[in-house]
Amino acid sequence: MAEAKKLDALVVGAGFSGMYMLIKLREIGLSAQVLEAGSGVGGTWYWNRYPGARCDISSVEYSYSFDPELEQEWTWKERYSAQPDILAYLEHVADRYGLMDGITFNIRVIAARWDKDTGRWTVETDTGETFDSQYLILATGALSEPKLPDLPGLENFSGPILNTARWDDSVELTGKRVCHFGIGSSGIQTVAEIGKSVGELTVFSRTPSFAVPCSNPPLTAEESAAAKANYPAMRDLQRHSALSFATLPKEGSAKECEPAEREKRLEAAWTQSTFSLLLEFDDILFDDESNALVTEFAQCKLAQTITDPEKARKLIPQDVQLGGRRLCAEIGFYDAINRDNVTVVDVREEPVVNVTKDTVVTDKGSYPADVIIFATGFDACVGAIKAIDITGKEGRSIRVEWANGPRAYLGLAVEGFPNLFTITGPGSPSVLSNVVVSIEQHVEWISNCLADMRARGAAVIEAEAQAEQAWMEHVDEVAQQTIFPKANSWYMGNTRDGKRVFMPYVGGVGAYRAKCDEVAAAGYEGFVLGDAA
Repeated sequence: MAEAKKLDALVVGAGFSGMYMLIKLREIGLSAQVLEAGSGVGGTWYWNRYPGARCDISSVEYSYSFDPELEQEWTWKERYSAQPDILAYLEHVADRYGLMDGITFNIRVIAARWDKDTGRWTVETDTGETFDSQYLILATGALSEPKLPDLPGLENFSGPILNTARWDDSVELTGKRVCHFGIGSSGIQTVAEIGKSVGELTVFSRTPSFAVPCSNPPLTAEESAAAKANYPAMRDLQRHSALSFATLPKEGSAKECEPAEREKRLEAAWTQSTFSLLLEFDDILFDDESNALVTEFAQCKLAQTITDPEKARKLIPQDVQLGGRRLCAEIGFYDAINRDNVTVVDVREEPVVNVTKDTVVTDKGSYPADVIIFATGFDACVGAIKAIDITGKEGRSIRVEWANGPRAYLGLAVEGFPNLFTITGPGSPSVLSNVVVSIEQHVEWISNCLADMRARGAAVIEAEAQAEQAWMEHVDEVAQQTIFPKANSWYMGNTRDGKRVFMPYVGGVGAYRAKCDEVAAAGYEGFVLGDAA
């Protein structure tokens, strides 16, 4: 076996997080390497190549802010950029900052083991190459480990089986009979695009999502120039707002607003942007009565949009508050649903009982299929981390530790796993924010921490159990003041004893940033710093 390559820091993943982490590690003089399972940079935007894939956050906001020159030289084509444009942007960043020689592609980390005697991580890969690193930084993404439903008889299907998170461009869908499972964000985008060309489309829905119409015209030269001129002010607002958007919630209560005025405001917000409806009043995510009024408005709008009452009944959410599950951007989805060649199946009413070589069979009918597509989401926040066999102090396994629900201090570090950092991990704003803003904040905090450790002569840093526990209790306490824990959503995790755990921090990106800064300023309060031994 070849000798392990020795590094100061090993980074797993070459998306937004891993690329920026490499830039910062080089700035502070550490030797670093990024390992990436794909054959190119991009992370989420490398893997998610399904038809219609695009970001549901404005591209001028969903972009790096660390270099004003980069902001000025890159021009976005659309308000909500498509996957190829976002990938091209990330490839440009990799080239601009000379990152490619620091990234190894087509290599997957399968295990990592902490050595208490050396104070270092031994990391194993699927290629047989091993690494010996002082720090292990997981830039694996909160939404990167796909989940597949366990359909009875799926092994009998003779046609292509596609997953939106691992798309195969070689499969031709035009004129084909397609059975499509899942209508979250990815599923809504896929259906909108393939609905234009497939022969027959059967959409299997379990938990429908609220999808709001988003116009997406090309950005004009004047709009691009205005955005570039406004970058400094916009970035400052993003970094200190609750959700890291440049648009703040409007003051006022939905329930206290006069009905006619409330209707007028909600009508105007309906087509503004993905999240405008949630931001129209500042109590929608906190007050059940106000949320119910806005939820009813959205339900009525969807009932007017979906022409078939039976399809509407199956696709309009009835048992979830607006915002309790992630709002989806709708660009052509309901146009596709309204087509005569599209059938909607509610699997709660009509569960799948078998899959044959060319048919999906429910307890009420059969649906022919040449192709099956799964847009069934991810093992959110924890899946990509648990996919690695990580062993910390005293042989502790992170898979076992997190079987009782994910835990982390600030979403950055896990007690019992020294010198391990998680970018946008559980307990951070992560998926409840504009994640690029949260990524930059995490990367900068970690790089500053490592530079401070070097200056102090410290070799090891580990979260304290008491601080971690207090933080996770705070995360839960804040979440309970909102509507989020009431929904059956991927924001929730499961514990081994059947309890539900809310994973992201909902206290606000600005408040979270201030807390992280406070911890660092207090000498890394809640962490233990020490020598390797």
